[in-house]
Amino acid sequence: MNPKRVLKISEPFDGVKTMQKLFPGKLFNLPDHNTFINWSCKTCKPAPFTDVNGIEGDQLFPYTEGVATRLLANIDYSDSKENKFKLIFFNHSEGDEDGLQTGRFFGGLVGVAKFAKNGSIWEMRSFQPAVAAFGAFSQAPKPKLVEIGEDQYAFTFLHVNGGAGGPFEGWLYLVAGFEGRYQPILEVPYYQMTNVASAQWSSSYTVVNDNTKKHFRDIIIKTNGSFDKAAQAEDEFEVDFPKELALMAKTKKQFNFEIERRFSFKGKFYKMTGEPIVKFSNVK
Repeated sequence: MNPKRVLKISEPFDGVKTMQKLFPGKLFNLPDHNTFINWSCKTCKPAPFTDVNGIEGDQLFPYTEGVATRLLANIDYSDSKENKFKLIFFNHSEGDEDGLQTGRFFGGLVGVAKFAKNGSIWEMRSFQPAVAAFGAFSQAPKPKLVEIGEDQYAFTFLHVNGGAGGPFEGWLYLVAGFEGRYQPILEVPYYQMTNVASAQWSSSYTVVNDNTKKHFRDIIIKTNGSFDKAAQAEDEFEVDFPKELALMAKTKKQFNFEIERRFSFKGKFYKMTGEPIVKFSNVK
Protein backbone atom coordinates (compact mmCIF):
# COMPACT_ATOMS: atom_id res chain seq x y z
CA MET A 1 0.00 0.00 0.00
CA ASN A 2 3.06 2.26 0.08
CA PRO A 3 2.73 4.74 -2.82
CA LYS A 4 6.51 5.24 -2.85
CA ARG A 5 7.41 1.59 -3.32
CA VAL A 6 9.78 0.60 -6.13
CA LEU A 7 8.79 -1.98 -8.74
CA LYS A 8 10.50 -2.98 -12.00
CA ILE A 9 8.92 -5.37 -14.50
CA SER A 10 10.82 -7.09 -17.32
CA GLU A 11 9.39 -7.63 -20.76
CA PRO A 12 7.01 -9.16 -21.61
CA PHE A 13 4.79 -7.15 -19.27
CA ASP A 14 2.03 -9.25 -17.71
CA GLY A 15 -0.79 -7.28 -16.09
CA VAL A 16 -2.01 -10.02 -13.76
CA LYS A 17 1.49 -10.92 -12.55
CA THR A 18 2.20 -7.23 -11.96
CA MET A 19 -1.05 -6.97 -9.99
CA GLN A 20 0.12 -9.90 -7.84
CA LYS A 21 3.32 -8.04 -6.98
CA LEU A 22 1.37 -4.94 -5.97
CA PHE A 23 -1.35 -6.80 -4.06
CA PRO A 24 0.11 -10.14 -2.82
CA GLY A 25 -2.60 -12.68 -2.08
CA LYS A 26 -4.36 -15.76 -3.41
CA LEU A 27 -5.06 -15.78 -7.13
CA PHE A 28 -8.41 -17.13 -8.37
CA ASN A 29 -9.08 -18.02 -12.01
CA LEU A 30 -12.82 -18.66 -12.25
CA PRO A 31 -14.87 -19.15 -15.47
CA ASP A 32 -15.99 -16.24 -17.66
CA HIS A 33 -12.66 -14.41 -17.31
CA ASN A 34 -13.26 -13.89 -13.59
CA THR A 35 -9.66 -13.57 -12.41
CA PHE A 36 -8.91 -11.80 -9.15
CA ILE A 37 -6.63 -11.72 -6.12
CA ASN A 38 -7.99 -12.04 -2.59
CA TRP A 39 -5.77 -10.23 -0.11
CA SER A 40 -5.87 -8.45 3.21
CA CYS A 41 -3.72 -6.01 5.12
CA LYS A 42 -3.94 -6.43 8.89
CA THR A 43 -1.68 -3.44 9.58
CA CYS A 44 -3.38 -1.00 7.18
CA LYS A 45 -5.63 1.70 8.53
CA PRO A 46 -8.73 1.94 6.31
CA ALA A 47 -9.28 5.39 4.78
CA PRO A 48 -12.43 6.82 3.14
CA PHE A 49 -12.68 7.05 -0.64
CA THR A 50 -15.54 8.66 -2.55
CA ASP A 51 -18.14 6.40 -4.16
CA VAL A 52 -19.78 8.60 -6.80
CA ASN A 53 -23.10 6.75 -6.35
CA GLY A 54 -23.46 8.77 -3.15
CA ILE A 55 -25.95 6.32 -1.65
CA GLU A 56 -23.86 3.93 0.43
CA GLY A 57 -21.45 6.67 1.48
CA ASP A 58 -17.65 6.57 1.23
CA GLN A 59 -15.83 3.28 0.89
CA LEU A 60 -13.36 2.43 3.66
CA PHE A 61 -10.33 0.85 2.00
CA PRO A 62 -8.74 -1.62 2.51
CA TYR A 63 -11.92 -3.46 3.48
CA THR A 64 -11.66 -5.07 6.90
CA GLU A 65 -13.01 -8.41 5.62
CA GLY A 66 -10.47 -8.57 2.81
CA VAL A 67 -10.18 -7.26 -0.74
CA ALA A 68 -10.78 -8.80 -4.17
CA THR A 69 -8.67 -7.01 -6.79
CA ARG A 70 -9.13 -7.41 -10.54
CA LEU A 71 -7.21 -6.00 -13.49
CA LEU A 72 -9.52 -3.35 -14.97
CA ALA A 73 -7.44 -2.04 -17.88
CA ASN A 74 -3.92 -1.96 -19.30
CA ILE A 75 -3.37 1.17 -21.42
CA ASP A 76 -0.23 2.00 -23.43
CA TYR A 77 0.64 5.46 -24.68
CA SER A 78 3.62 7.60 -25.76
CA ASP A 79 4.40 11.27 -25.28
CA SER A 80 5.71 13.71 -27.88
CA LYS A 81 9.29 12.59 -27.19
CA GLU A 82 8.37 8.94 -27.85
CA ASN A 83 8.70 7.97 -24.18
CA LYS A 84 6.53 4.91 -23.59
CA PHE A 85 4.18 4.52 -20.64
CA LYS A 86 1.66 2.06 -19.24
CA LEU A 87 -1.31 2.80 -17.02
CA ILE A 88 -2.53 -0.25 -15.11
CA PHE A 89 -5.97 0.08 -13.54
CA PHE A 90 -7.39 -2.11 -10.78
CA ASN A 91 -10.92 -2.74 -9.54
CA HIS A 92 -11.33 -3.41 -5.81
CA SER A 93 -14.37 -5.01 -4.21
CA GLU A 94 -14.95 -6.79 -0.93
CA GLY A 95 -13.07 -10.06 -0.78
CA ASP A 96 -14.79 -13.39 -1.42
CA GLU A 97 -13.87 -16.75 -2.94
CA ASP A 98 -17.01 -17.09 -5.07
CA GLY A 99 -16.05 -14.20 -7.34
CA LEU A 100 -19.33 -12.40 -6.76
CA GLN A 101 -19.61 -8.64 -6.99
CA THR A 102 -22.79 -7.31 -5.46
CA GLY A 103 -24.50 -4.08 -4.39
CA ARG A 104 -26.32 -2.13 -7.11
CA PHE A 105 -25.25 1.22 -5.66
CA PHE A 106 -21.78 0.11 -4.59
CA GLY A 107 -19.14 1.14 -7.14
CA GLY A 108 -15.91 -0.61 -8.03
CA LEU A 109 -13.04 1.17 -6.28
CA VAL A 110 -10.38 2.09 -8.86
CA GLY A 111 -6.63 2.02 -8.27
CA VAL A 112 -3.86 2.90 -10.73
CA ALA A 113 -0.16 2.34 -11.30
CA LYS A 114 1.92 4.16 -13.93
CA PHE A 115 5.00 2.59 -15.54
CA ALA A 116 7.64 4.10 -17.84
CA LYS A 117 9.76 2.02 -20.20
CA ASN A 118 13.53 2.09 -19.72
CA GLY A 119 15.16 -0.23 -22.23
CA SER A 120 13.53 -3.63 -21.70
CA ILE A 121 12.36 -2.73 -18.19
CA TRP A 122 9.10 -1.10 -17.08
CA GLU A 123 9.74 1.06 -14.01
CA MET A 124 6.82 2.08 -11.81
CA ARG A 125 6.66 5.86 -11.60
CA SER A 126 3.55 6.21 -9.44
CA PHE A 127 1.23 3.95 -7.48
CA GLN A 128 -2.13 4.96 -6.05
CA PRO A 129 -3.93 1.89 -4.66
CA ALA A 130 -7.31 3.67 -4.56
CA VAL A 131 -8.72 6.79 -6.24
CA ALA A 132 -12.55 6.70 -6.18
CA ALA A 133 -15.38 4.25 -6.87
CA PHE A 134 -17.49 4.24 -10.05
CA GLY A 135 -20.11 1.98 -11.59
CA ALA A 136 -22.51 -0.53 -10.05
CA PHE A 137 -22.35 -3.96 -8.41
CA SER A 138 -18.74 -3.25 -7.35
CA GLN A 139 -17.67 -3.10 -11.00
CA ALA A 140 -16.09 0.07 -12.33
CA PRO A 141 -16.39 0.96 -16.03
CA LYS A 142 -13.24 0.72 -18.11
CA PRO A 143 -11.29 4.00 -18.30
CA LYS A 144 -10.51 5.75 -21.58
CA LEU A 145 -7.32 7.75 -22.10
CA VAL A 146 -7.61 11.39 -23.17
CA GLU A 147 -4.96 14.06 -23.74
CA ILE A 148 -6.06 17.26 -22.00
CA GLY A 149 -2.85 19.24 -22.53
CA GLU A 150 0.61 19.07 -24.00
CA ASP A 151 1.85 15.61 -22.92
CA GLN A 152 -0.79 15.76 -20.20
CA TYR A 153 -2.92 12.63 -20.09
CA ALA A 154 -6.03 11.91 -18.07
CA PHE A 155 -8.74 9.26 -18.24
CA THR A 156 -12.53 9.25 -18.27
CA PHE A 157 -15.11 6.98 -16.66
CA LEU A 158 -18.70 6.73 -17.89
CA HIS A 159 -20.53 6.02 -14.65
CA VAL A 160 -24.02 4.56 -15.23
CA ASN A 161 -26.49 3.42 -12.60
CA GLY A 162 -30.18 3.38 -11.77
CA GLY A 163 -32.86 1.52 -9.88
CA ALA A 164 -34.46 -1.70 -11.11
CA GLY A 165 -36.84 -0.90 -13.94
CA GLY A 166 -35.99 2.79 -13.77
CA PRO A 167 -33.89 5.18 -15.83
CA PHE A 168 -30.18 4.43 -16.14
CA GLU A 169 -28.44 7.78 -15.79
CA GLY A 170 -24.92 8.28 -17.07
CA TRP A 171 -22.36 10.71 -15.64
CA LEU A 172 -18.94 11.42 -17.12
CA TYR A 173 -15.93 11.75 -14.81
CA LEU A 174 -12.46 12.91 -15.76
CA VAL A 175 -9.60 11.77 -13.51
CA ALA A 176 -6.13 13.32 -13.76
CA GLY A 177 -2.92 13.68 -11.83
CA PHE A 178 -3.18 16.89 -9.83
CA GLU A 179 -1.49 18.06 -6.64
CA GLY A 180 0.51 14.84 -6.40
CA ARG A 181 -2.33 12.34 -6.80
CA TYR A 182 -4.95 11.11 -9.23
CA GLN A 183 -8.35 12.61 -8.52
CA PRO A 184 -11.63 13.44 -10.31
CA ILE A 185 -11.46 16.97 -11.74
CA LEU A 186 -14.60 16.96 -13.92
CA GLU A 187 -18.13 15.71 -13.27
CA VAL A 188 -20.69 15.95 -16.08
CA PRO A 189 -24.32 15.14 -15.22
CA TYR A 190 -26.96 14.28 -17.85
CA TYR A 191 -24.31 12.65 -20.04
CA GLN A 192 -26.43 9.62 -20.91
CA MET A 193 -29.98 8.33 -20.41
CA THR A 194 -31.17 4.81 -21.24
CA ASN A 195 -33.77 2.26 -20.14
CA VAL A 196 -36.62 4.75 -20.65
CA ALA A 197 -39.31 4.59 -23.34
CA SER A 198 -40.06 8.30 -23.62
CA ALA A 199 -36.56 9.82 -23.62
CA GLN A 200 -33.02 8.90 -24.49
CA TRP A 201 -29.77 10.75 -24.96
CA SER A 202 -26.04 10.16 -25.30
CA SER A 203 -22.98 12.40 -25.35
CA SER A 204 -19.45 12.77 -26.60
CA TYR A 205 -16.55 14.93 -25.46
CA THR A 206 -13.93 16.94 -27.32
CA VAL A 207 -10.80 18.59 -25.92
CA VAL A 208 -10.35 22.11 -27.33
CA ASN A 209 -6.85 22.49 -28.78
CA ASP A 210 -6.74 26.11 -29.96
CA ASN A 211 -3.24 26.86 -28.63
CA THR A 212 -4.58 29.11 -25.87
CA LYS A 213 -3.94 26.64 -23.05
CA LYS A 214 -0.93 24.37 -22.64
CA HIS A 215 -2.55 22.25 -19.91
CA PHE A 216 -6.07 21.59 -18.61
CA ARG A 217 -7.63 22.58 -21.93
CA ASP A 218 -11.34 23.30 -22.22
CA ILE A 219 -13.67 20.37 -22.82
CA ILE A 220 -16.85 20.50 -24.90
CA ILE A 221 -19.68 18.06 -24.22
CA LYS A 222 -22.26 17.49 -26.98
CA THR A 223 -25.47 15.68 -26.06
CA ASN A 224 -28.01 14.41 -28.60
CA GLY A 225 -31.35 12.84 -27.83
CA SER A 226 -35.09 12.69 -28.31
CA PHE A 227 -38.38 12.85 -26.40
CA ASP A 228 -41.78 11.29 -27.13
CA LYS A 229 -44.61 12.13 -24.72
CA ALA A 230 -46.83 9.31 -26.05
CA ALA A 231 -44.29 6.76 -24.80
CA GLN A 232 -44.43 8.09 -21.23
CA ALA A 233 -47.24 5.60 -20.51
CA GLU A 234 -44.60 2.85 -20.70
CA ASP A 235 -42.27 4.54 -18.20
CA GLU A 236 -42.34 3.16 -14.68
CA PHE A 237 -40.53 6.18 -13.23
CA GLU A 238 -40.22 9.85 -14.08
CA VAL A 239 -37.22 11.07 -16.02
CA ASP A 240 -34.94 13.73 -14.52
CA PHE A 241 -34.53 16.17 -17.42
CA PRO A 242 -31.84 18.83 -17.71
CA LYS A 243 -33.36 22.24 -17.01
CA GLU A 244 -32.88 23.13 -20.70
CA LEU A 245 -35.43 20.41 -21.62
CA ALA A 246 -37.85 20.46 -18.69
CA LEU A 247 -40.30 23.03 -20.13
CA MET A 248 -40.32 21.46 -23.60
CA ALA A 249 -41.05 18.05 -22.09
CA LYS A 250 -44.14 19.52 -20.39
CA THR A 251 -45.49 21.49 -23.36
CA LYS A 252 -44.52 19.49 -26.47
CA LYS A 253 -45.47 16.04 -27.69
CA GLN A 254 -42.20 15.21 -29.41
CA PHE A 255 -38.80 16.69 -30.22
CA ASN A 256 -35.14 15.98 -30.89
CA PHE A 257 -32.43 18.05 -29.25
CA GLU A 258 -28.75 18.86 -29.11
CA ILE A 259 -27.07 20.45 -26.08
CA GLU A 260 -23.52 21.79 -26.13
CA ARG A 261 -21.77 22.55 -22.85
CA ARG A 262 -18.26 23.93 -22.38
CA PHE A 263 -16.16 23.25 -19.29
CA SER A 264 -13.03 25.15 -18.21
CA PHE A 265 -10.54 24.31 -15.48
CA LYS A 266 -10.97 26.70 -12.57
CA GLY A 267 -8.40 26.29 -9.80
CA LYS A 268 -8.94 22.66 -8.85
CA PHE A 269 -11.94 21.52 -10.89
CA TYR A 270 -13.58 21.92 -14.27
CA LYS A 271 -16.70 24.11 -14.23
CA MET A 272 -19.22 24.90 -16.94
CA THR A 273 -18.64 28.28 -18.56
CA GLY A 274 -21.44 30.31 -20.07
CA GLU A 275 -24.88 28.92 -20.85
CA PRO A 276 -25.50 25.66 -22.70
CA ILE A 277 -26.28 25.99 -26.40
CA VAL A 278 -29.55 24.16 -27.12
CA LYS A 279 -31.01 23.30 -30.52
CA PHE A 280 -34.41 21.64 -31.07
CA SER A 281 -35.72 19.86 -34.16
CA ASN A 282 -38.71 17.74 -35.19
CA VAL A 283 -40.81 19.64 -32.64
CA LYS A 284 -44.51 18.64 -32.50
